[in-house]
Amino acid sequence: MKNVALITGASTGIGKELSHIHAEKGGDLVIVARRVEKLEELKAELERKHGVEVMVIAKDLSKAEAPKELYDEIKNAGIEVEYLINNAGFGGRGKFHERAWEADLQMINLNIVALTALTRFFLDDFVARNKGKILNVSSTASFAPGPLQAVYFATKAFVTFFSNAIAEELSDTNITVTALLPGATETEFAKVSGMDKTAGFQKTVSARGVAEDGYNGMLNGKMDVISGLTSMQKMMLSMIPLTPKKVIIKQMRKFNEV
Repeated sequence: MKNVALITGASTGIGKELSHIHAEKGGDLVIVARRVEKLEELKAELERKHGVEVMVIAKDLSKAEAPKELYDEIKNAGIEVEYLINNAGFGGRGKFHERAWEADLQMINLNIVALTALTRFFLDDFVARNKGKILNVSSTASFAPGPLQAVYFATKAFVTFFSNAIAEELSDTNITVTALLPGATETEFAKVSGMDKTAGFQKTVSARGVAEDGYNGMLNGKMDVISGLTSMQKMMLSMIPLTPKKVIIKQMRKFNEV
């Protein structure tokens, strides 16, 4: 395999679109998600349309041992990953004390632990070659606390700041780390989490557009790529540092209400 991108959460939404974009450019792929049927469908489509080689790995990355298993499987196959795209993640809404702890723990494990572990494992290889690009899919939710989505917003704050920090640590290398921060995007993720019913998701953008922004930003070595915001949302985002936190938190709660 050549010019390989590893994409987690590849079966739907932004991850699926990122897979298409990389294949359109002639790159081979390792695609990862829980549902093997969806992955096999995507593999067949990508190989038929673009003549690329695609490896499917069905894996639940919210499980503690899964990131190391994934890394070892790829290494044992002799595959050299050049692009690490950590896209897998999910959200959920409701008051923190009323939500099932198991669901929030799974969210933390997938959104934070798996992403951090895969970044750590593959960075050893990237640093040894002094080459590689990482794209971590975060969210504009990372800019403020999110009442009614407290854990989700907090996990995305981790992703953004973690990505930015190691981007600086690697600034004297040929390795780049990009955080993709989408706004409300039309995906299965939004429907499953219940976010599609909130005020903040009444205007959404296509997953393809967000994926293109993120992929191009990764190629150009950008630190942050903000995508999929309306003009009003961009204005509100710019006001966050200037607005009292209590005001921001109340506004975010309104966005997260059904």
